[in-house]
Amino acid sequence: MIKEILSLRYYPSLKIPNKKLSSDDFEVIEYQNPVHKIEELIINSIKNSVTEEKISVALSGGVDSTLVLALLRKALPEIQIEAISVKFADSVDETKIATKIAEKFSANHNIVSIDNFLEELPKAISIIKMPFWDTHWYHMVKTAKQFSKSLVSGDGGDELFGGYTFRYEKFLSNYDVKMTSIEKTKLYLDCHERDWVPDQEELFGKNLNFSWDEIYAKLLPYFENSLPPLDQVFLADINGKLLYNWIPLNSKFYSYFELNAVTPLLSKELLKFAPHLKNSLKYNQENNIGKIPLRTILEKHIDPNLITPKKQGFSVNTINLWKSFGSKLCTHYLDNARILQDNLISSEWVKKHLSNLNSEPNVRYVNKFLGLLALEIWYRIFITKEMNENTTLSL
Repeated sequence: MIKEILSLRYYPSLKIPNKKLSSDDFEVIEYQNPVHKIEELIINSIKNSVTEEKISVALSGGVDSTLVLALLRKALPEIQIEAISVKFADSVDETKIATKIAEKFSANHNIVSIDNFLEELPKAISIIKMPFWDTHWYHMVKTAKQFSKSLVSGDGGDELFGGYTFRYEKFLSNYDVKMTSIEKTKLYLDCHERDWVPDQEELFGKNLNFSWDEIYAKLLPYFENSLPPLDQVFLADINGKLLYNWIPLNSKFYSYFELNAVTPLLSKELLKFAPHLKNSLKYNQENNIGKIPLRTILEKHIDPNLITPKKQGFSVNTINLWKSFGSKLCTHYLDNARILQDNLISSEWVKKHLSNLNSEPNVRYVNKFLGLLALEIWYRIFITKEMNENTTLSL
């Protein structure tokens, strides 16, 4: 688990309720008016999932969250909507645009300001029972619980409809038709460079025998088929963080706070329908624009200028987080870390890079140290049992 999470940012051996997709799920089917069908499926999902008179909506200001808000209002015009946006300190602030969108659809707008993103990390980790540091959904679900019994989100839009345009652009520009399956696998990982570091092999201690071949083996099946290269990427994305990170982790937050999850873009019908669409209907390679069907639907309901031009999506600026809290917290908790004492992580690697980061932060290594901090917190809660889940990380 540790090697996979620190290399992929998800755990592909986790037992999940959702069935993994295969290359057969991407066999192209020519649908008549697929955009209309997508809108119909989203609206039907909303009507079948929402029964209360008041509901919360996670609103980031991007295509996915704005679309589900627009179609929620269309499907249930009388429902009271509490839109929730998270504002992280020293990060891109999308709440101004989100406020205008909330006003457009007659929703109350609630802004959650998070100063120290890491403060409640022990609590979040105690809920998900896995060592992940990016637990922003904990704050979203915790807030939504104050307003309603359900939370509507736009989860799944990026994976099902081609939202990771910066990765597609890099993959396709470096792709060669002569590439073998393993070469495509390595290229795919190169497009996720923030998940690992160049000296990844040196990160782990002697009790964790790390091998890139083990990681490649987890991804290789997605590139050993006759699908077009872009569809292979889509297949890997859906069977990666979506099924093994976002869905299972967020589900645990919903369960803990006793909140019903309403995810119209992840309905069984859309999960079956969307992969069969031609990839050109989702992603325009020439203009590097993704989620084309969702954008087309949204244009009927809102001025496109109101949508955030470059979507961030509830993301924290990790360099600024490092400067404000991350560096001090990692120095404190990793100085005499249990994961170092038990030879899971190399103390020499930590010492070397922690010193470098404090003078010149590098986003890839900052992300990795935040991952190590989460691992240490998880280890102290579940393995050595010396940390209370209600401990707050504030120095």
